[in-house]
Amino acid sequence: MAQAIKKGTRVIGVDRSRLGTVLGKRYDSGESIRSLAASTGRSYGFVHRLLREAGVELRRRGGATRTHAALAGTGRGRTARATRGAARGQHATKTG
Repeated sequence: MAQAIKKGTRVIGVDRSRLGTVLGKRYDSGESIRSLAASTGRSYGFVHRLLREAGVELRRRGGATRTHAALAGTGRGRTARATRGAARGQHATKTG
């Protein structure tokens, strides 16, 4: 784990690159930006900026999301027809 950096200390040059690489690896392995910020004693914004500078591909907000296609096999996904009907205030009915 990266040790906390004294608040207000500038992180530049090789140290900045090295920290970006270390935090990037931790982020890629599943750690959140907030947990990285807490463990290093830096702000969320600083860590976010550092990860972007290091070329890390950031995850989308909200964690894992379920797509319509993923829900189709579970019986919990809505068909396009049912979605359109629900938007009009109609209830989907099963036939057959």
